[in-house]
Amino acid sequence: MKRHTRVPRALAAVRSYVRSAPGTYAWLGVLFVTTVALHHMSPEFEQDFLRQRSTNLHELSQNPVRVLVASAMWIDGGRWLPYAVLYTVFHASAERRLGTARWLLVCVLAHVLATLISEGALLWAIEQGVAPHSEYNTLDIGVSYALAGIVAVLTYEIRTPWRYGYLAAVLLVYTLPLTSGPTFTDVGHFVAALVGLGCLPLVRGRTQVRNPKETAPVPRG
Repeated sequence: MKRHTRVPRALAAVRSYVRSAPGTYAWLGVLFVTTVALHHMSPEFEQDFLRQRSTNLHELSQNPVRVLVASAMWIDGGRWLPYAVLYTVFHASAERRLGTARWLLVCVLAHVLATLISEGALLWAIEQGVAPHSEYNTLDIGVSYALAGIVAVLTYEIRTPWRYGYLAAVLLVYTLPLTSGPTFTDVGHFVAALVGLGCLPLVRGRTQVRNPKETAPVPRG
């Protein structure tokens, strides 16, 4: 195949894949814009700016809905490209197989429940004197809880016996941090993974079980 033919076909395949997961790539586009904005902020302003959009105990007690939404629109650390890869591998795959509405519902459930439970655990730790009172205003933003839920729910998209190996890997990744000095975010990731696994009734009959040895077809544009 000549090069001038391969390039348009490759671009068409990429365009078709992106259109097959509109929610994933719209979200990724928002994260790109907000990440660029962060790079134009001074370090001091950035920390204060993000803290006001953080799902810490203080902000959750004042503006719970606003910060639950806003916290999912920013990446702490300012590195967008790794998330572009992760979104393509996990979020786009889930959205294509579950449909945008159900994919989004899994994301919301994982993000909200993991946030509330992990922050509840942090509040308990503060009240017991295990964590300092400064943790009321800790920085807690990002998209990792939703990602953990999606990584877990994709277990049901993989055909057995490979499903069991994938499930073991998911549980290992999100359980291992709990075994030594866990933070509230470690608790949140573990809860989010459990939420994703608990979404089986939501996704039953909607996933297209795939053999990992097979190449996923690219949808026609």
